[in-house]
Amino acid sequence: MKQSYKRRGRRVVVDTSAVISGISGFKSPFVAGKNDSADMLHEWAESGNFVWLVTPAIVDEYKEVAKRLRVRPNVVGRFVNLLKEEAEEVTLLGNAEISPDPGDNCFCACSEEGMADFLVTLNPKDFPQKKLSARVVSPAEFRWMIQRRQSKW
Repeated sequence: MKQSYKRRGRRVVVDTSAVISGISGFKSPFVAGKNDSADMLHEWAESGNFVWLVTPAIVDEYKEVAKRLRVRPNVVGRFVNLLKEEAEEVTLLGNAEISPDPGDNCFCACSEEGMADFLVTLNPKDFPQKKLSARVVSPAEFRWMIQRRQSKW
């Protein structure tokens, strides 16, 4: 994973809920418009329209949940390899106890320490907006903002 700031654009942390919902975007052939999470992941893979922030713990969670849900290993492997090549790794200096779900604190910490602009999730109740600097949005909201404001970024 990259630790540089080579990619430009909004800095984003993506919760596992959105990843698992969207991982179908890594199946062939991809069909746009069926799933906002899949569209978001596919657009990132194709155009790098935002900087995806991760930590090793986040990548491990993506893999563990995908395995538990029996996502095909080749699909998960393609996705993880893409993250390793293109995502920016955030080094966490401390622990964040922000989420009511302790399992989501790694996403909150990555968001805060990585100076994320957005945290994309299908479970907004697990990410209290008042305690986070990043704006908590759904994949649909995030895609709409990218499409509407891309020329301004």
